Amino acid sequence: MKRKILSIILAATLAASVLSGCGLQSAEAPAAEAPAAEEAAPVEEPAPAAEEAAPAEEAAPAEEAAEEFPAANDPEVTFVMAEVNPVDGTIVGAMDTKFKEECERLSGGSIKIDLQAGGVLGSENDVLDTMLGGGGTIDISRISAFALTPYGGEKSMLLSLPYTFVSREHYWNFATSDLAQEFLLEPQENGSGVRGLFYGEEGFRHFFSKDPVAGIEDLKGMKIRVSNDPVMNGLVEGLGASPTVVAFGELYSALQTGVVDAAEQPIANYKSNAFPEVANNMILDGHTLGAVQVIITDEAWNKMTPAQQDAMMEASKIASQYCREVSEEKENEVLDQLKTEGCNIVEVTDIKPWQDAVSKVIDENVNTDELKSLYQQILDMQ
Repeated sequence: MKRKILSIILAATLAASVLSGCGLQSAEAPAAEAPAAEEAAPVEEPAPAAEEAAPAEEAAPAEEAAEEFPAANDPEVTFVMAEVNPVDGTIVGAMDTKFKEECERLSGGSIKIDLQAGGVLGSENDVLDTMLGGGGTIDISRISAFALTPYGGEKSMLLSLPYTFVSREHYWNFATSDLAQEFLLEPQENGSGVRGLFYGEEGFRHFFSKDPVAGIEDLKGMKIRVSNDPVMNGLVEGLGASPTVVAFGELYSALQTGVVDAAEQPIANYKSNAFPEVANNMILDGHTLGAVQVIITDEAWNKMTPAQQDAMMEASKIASQYCREVSEEKENEVLDQLKTEGCNIVEVTDIKPWQDAVSKVIDENVNTDELKSLYQQILDMQ
């Protein structure tokens, strides 16, 4: 009898266990249905609430992914970007490449940048003529800030005035300021049909020559290559030399044949364009910091969706910061290479005579109350 009772108890226990297990499984299925969920709401317990908090933390990587801007319906657009210098071995080439890569990455591949370097699309003035003319064959370009001067870029002109920036840090104080954003918008506000995206730099610019130059007096009478820029013309004249307009793509042969005796470039560009082969002397006067900016036509800008525009602006920030991080290191590497290869490098120990010689250029170009105010703001950023 006892055995019979024990068997009954064991059977009852087993049945209860099975029913309980079935009850857990069946509770999950109705939860997916709205009515069951509404019925279950009143009996929520603290433990499930704690379990729901965990997925929120796991979702954090999705926020990081949100830094990418593609939308499902973004059309694919391809933009031609012009660069007068080679990609390899130059600071601006590295910056351009970073900009291209980040535009394509952040847009999920919907933006393509066709980077045409080495001056294959012409000089900076040629490129600007094409972009401002609305031909549509060049959409984006990296240009020297002073290249906009002949096209009404008065604010950009201030960046090329001699001996304005005393250091790279001084320049980047400007390039990351609200004032810099105002400068970038100038061509658009002037109705030029282009807008600035971001600033970078390619190092201080120095004179290089066929014959050795030990000091400022040795430049007197030299024919020094310039672009069609009133500031650079005045700078060269102030040093007692003769400004000679030569397209950048023709500069190597102009030095080789004696059309010009000297020119000026940042250190990395000087080497990457093989100028030491025909003019193996450089004097480090640092008359101008090579301020550059990347511009895009309004026509190209308007082809993008808002998400693509956001992606390009984020890529601009990344490329600008990248330039800031690598420019000095890359420049120093190239300078060491030049010295090792036998280039005659001369340091300027007293810059004041150079500054005095070209002070007239500043007076002639900073000639309105607005420009004087803007220029003083730049000087105060050091």
